[in-house]
Amino acid sequence: MVFLPHTPGDTQDMLNTLGLKSVDDLFSMIPAKLKNPPIEFPPALTEMEIQSLMESVAAQNRGAQCLSFLGGGAYQHFIPQAVFALISRGDFSTAYTPYQPEVSQGTLQAIFEFQTMISRLTGMSAANAGVYDGATALAESALMACRATRKEKVLVARTVNPHYRRVMRTYLSAPGVEIVEIPARDGAVDLEALKAALDDDTAAFFIQQPNYFGVLEPVDSLAPLFEGKKALLGAAAYPHSLGVLKTPGAWGAQIVCGDLQSVGIPLSFGGPYSGFMACREDLVRHLPGRIVGQAKDADGRDGYVLTLQTREQHIRRAKATSNICTNQALCALSATIFLAMMGPRGLRGAAAQSVRQAHKLYDALCSIEGVKPMFGQPFYNEFALELPAPAAAVIAEAKKDGVLPGIHLKAGEACDGEGLLVCATELTSDADVARCKEALKNAIDHVKTHAVV
Repeated sequence: MVFLPHTPGDTQDMLNTLGLKSVDDLFSMIPAKLKNPPIEFPPALTEMEIQSLMESVAAQNRGAQCLSFLGGGAYQHFIPQAVFALISRGDFSTAYTPYQPEVSQGTLQAIFEFQTMISRLTGMSAANAGVYDGATALAESALMACRATRKEKVLVARTVNPHYRRVMRTYLSAPGVEIVEIPARDGAVDLEALKAALDDDTAAFFIQQPNYFGVLEPVDSLAPLFEGKKALLGAAAYPHSLGVLKTPGAWGAQIVCGDLQSVGIPLSFGGPYSGFMACREDLVRHLPGRIVGQAKDADGRDGYVLTLQTREQHIRRAKATSNICTNQALCALSATIFLAMMGPRGLRGAAAQSVRQAHKLYDALCSIEGVKPMFGQPFYNEFALELPAPAAAVIAEAKKDGVLPGIHLKAGEACDGEGLLVCATELTSDADVARCKEALKNAIDHVKTHAVV
């Protein structure tokens, strides 16, 4: 880290520029009660007492013991145990973070292999070394599209994960980029609304496949809409699904991003995860972060180097595309080893099993009286349901039975109506399907029986 000391004179000059008298004035908007609050530490404990305390606190994470059917961007997929053993090998250890030229060859080669796999998985020409997570990857992709087209208007489908859209709005608010959300029709993007919104001022349109509701978007109909338009087509992808779905490159996407969590990264109560970005060859110089390339040394041996770094620490600030300096290299390494171990055949098999189990679960839950699908569209391994009772109450009741039946879809947040977003993966057994059906049916009956009239 770099420490830049300021003399009292430097500090006063900065305060004068800001029109302030003291440093305290700089933080005047913070309530006094939140400034340097007293912290009451409990009495010291022995190691055994601390261990007992931590175990009791951890036991409160009820969700860890529940049978989960949650999705919405984070999924329970099979991860071979060998992945965890291999990522801890010393071959990948380095004293430097992956943007220093002194980084180990093991780390550089692993990133190179990661970039190659992501490029092949997405059907793109190149990929960077990764970014923070899927949400920031989408936001960075939008900024990248604006740089490449020199336009400041981005279209995004309303069926994209609402958390991703919030992060995009935050990222793009500072540079003043206009964001237009394209409405949905029956759970998929409204192509007529997209066609009407797409104009000469549009930098790019971003869609998610499968979308937040698990619905398969009509992606084959998108490319014709962009013919003759100087706008880019971007996609947020679910990498595990690419074992069976058409690559974004095959249906016309020029920028692809997403989260790596589904390919070799455990849920871990929310992270850390890792994002990825890939693009066509003509857009490579607009990619943020860094790219590792393969080269030869003076003796003709293969070696790996940082080919492209677009951080303001390395190039002129006006030319910098991003100040992201952490590419979650360990998580990217985990995804690389996972993909290498699974191979095309293994990934295809796991993805196909996810689809089969999700459709079994869908049929089972739709057989419950009053439960019906929210949309009439084909889906991958997630689907949205309308319930005959308030979703929040049903979820709470099912949780008491040790089952997390899905995510509460709140009206206006991601869709017009209230519902339940349910997910299954290759880890969902037939017994799990039966248990989910029983728990959801019992929860609905209980809520309806005890509803306040």
